[in-house]
Amino acid sequence: MKYFKPTTPSRRQMSVVDYSVLTKDKKPEKSLTFGFKRNYGRANGMITTRHKGGGNKRLYRLIDFKQNKLGVVGRVSSIEYDPNRGAFIALVCYIDGDKRYILAPSGLKEGDKISCDVNAELKTGNRLPLSEIPVGYMVHNIELQPGKGGQIARGAGTSAQVFAHEGGYTNLKMPSSEIRKVSESCMASLGALSNPEYAFANLGKAGKSRHLGHRPTVRGSAMNPCDHPHGGGEGRQPIGLPYPKTPQGKHALGKKTRNKHKLSNKFIVYGRKKKR
Repeated sequence: MKYFKPTTPSRRQMSVVDYSVLTKDKKPEKSLTFGFKRNYGRANGMITTRHKGGGNKRLYRLIDFKQNKLGVVGRVSSIEYDPNRGAFIALVCYIDGDKRYILAPSGLKEGDKISCDVNAELKTGNRLPLSEIPVGYMVHNIELQPGKGGQIARGAGTSAQVFAHEGGYTNLKMPSSEIRKVSESCMASLGALSNPEYAFANLGKAGKSRHLGHRPTVRGSAMNPCDHPHGGGEGRQPIGLPYPKTPQGKHALGKKTRNKHKLSNKFIVYGRKKKR
């Protein structure tokens, strides 16, 4: 983490991620980027999700979540920042001339060589089927269905641990502590993702939050009764309800939202730990 001298009240508490691991003065690969208009939290101009909107313009980087160039060796050309995700990304140049962005794991450096193959070496950045990864290894960008592309453990600093191999499935311990069965033929990349300090950075001021596209959040108890179930009362009052509610009157905390008849429930060996 990087801290600043307290020249202003916001600087006193602000902290940012150390970007010294990134390749200096490297612009995004033009062929792998495109601009897009964000309409976050809105449909037909109406707000459908609160607290989203605004923010700086962003170029979107096309990320290769499938990494399906089997047997083709690639060299890491640069480690770059991506404004659309917490983890850093790596530009990989393959020997056939193709260039692709991938999620960069911790420890991957400029000039390293990576490959995606059944017989690939067990080192950070390589991609193999789960059946070829020994128990105890940390993996990221894991497929749920063979060939569909990585869907699990894609956030900054996250990874899943190979727990066991049995009956054509691999048991994975997720970042949430849930243990889940995934087909052994699914692909996964070795190592934990980069930028684990992302979650501990302190924005320091409201303006920086607005730049990220986060709009202000107002407490329900500070509103009028017509605007929120918690609103009303003289001065500061408790909500006066058996349980907290959303503006629409539904349960706000503790309500289970996962469908208990969901087909993928059979793949969950051990559920997430309940928060105390």
